[in-house]
Amino acid sequence: MIPQRLGRTLVFLAGSVVGGLALAFVIVFLRPDLLRAPQPPAAPAAPAAPATAPGAPVASYADAVARAAPAVANIYSERVVKERVPPATLGELFGGVSPRYRQRIEQTLGSGVVVDAAGHIVTNHHVIDKAERVNVQLADGRQGEAIVVGRDPDTDLAVLRVDLGQVPVMPLGRSDQLRVGDVVLAIGNPIGLTQSVTQGIVSGTGRGQLGVATFENFIQTDAPINVGNSGGALVNTHGELVGINTAVLAKNLGVEGIGFAIPVNLVRGVVQEILSHGRVIRGSIGVVLGEVDAAQAERLGLARAGVVITNLFQGSPAVQAGLRPGDIVTSIAGNAVRSQQDALSHIATTTPGQSIDVVIVRGAETITVPVMVTERRTS
Repeated sequence: MIPQRLGRTLVFLAGSVVGGLALAFVIVFLRPDLLRAPQPPAAPAAPAAPATAPGAPVASYADAVARAAPAVANIYSERVVKERVPPATLGELFGGVSPRYRQRIEQTLGSGVVVDAAGHIVTNHHVIDKAERVNVQLADGRQGEAIVVGRDPDTDLAVLRVDLGQVPVMPLGRSDQLRVGDVVLAIGNPIGLTQSVTQGIVSGTGRGQLGVATFENFIQTDAPINVGNSGGALVNTHGELVGINTAVLAKNLGVEGIGFAIPVNLVRGVVQEILSHGRVIRGSIGVVLGEVDAAQAERLGLARAGVVITNLFQGSPAVQAGLRPGDIVTSIAGNAVRSQQDALSHIATTTPGQSIDVVIVRGAETITVPVMVTERRTS
């Protein structure tokens, strides 16, 4: 009996051991982490550093926009356009019948900047050119018809006045302190979108010879300027006016990021002249100037490259003084002449009625010619 009981006991123990091992295998298979050595408690995580350190400046121009934008207005001008009616009959198509014309009202959209408490607004001349009616809408929604105080096609500027009571006024900065790389904001009303703001940098200063105006000294910027932005504000990061947006270069050719603004220092002078005299008084001697490089000078048989007189107005002071086409201008009123714009500016800033010395090269001779300055007339 004892051997039988011992056998049964051994069988029981063996079965228990096998069952325990099987259970342990299943548990380890499902929870392998139970075999790992215990790890010490982890140290508490350090708090994440803030994206911007406390007190650091935030890259936002909202304050500049809030200061400048209320003084930027919408300009709506209406002009009568005469257009030919397409031929409706064979007689009109092949001749024998006079062509027919019709008139329609064309609307132009632009922007303007309020520059004083009297309600004077600066915009581009091309925005209101030949307009029969000019309407202004302020940023706060007030609207009224504007009168044209004066125009200056030579700089593509015009001054309007609107009577809407107390108006917001744009603070004026200084364009002569602008540097390439300075951040600027363009505020205007592109394609009818009220109070749109774009941002860029000053890409260049003193740009000229673009064919936009007679006197060109533009600020170049990559701040997007679109249809309706003409006459709007170019402001610095303090919300001060530094330029009047006026043109975009060759956008129809796919050129992007090249816009131009009239510097505020020039705008100041034009506005002052218009408010004082109703026009801008500039000097003229009646010459047409052109740029001549070294290759052109050699081809034309001229002594040197530079600024050359290409034509003269009949009866002008230049004709009376004995200047001729082909004369190369090197100095005006004691100022060296480096470009056509340079020469025109020296003449224009001379008060009509004064005499200036024009130094020219004619063949192998250098001649000083005194010329009387008269007032420049614009159409």
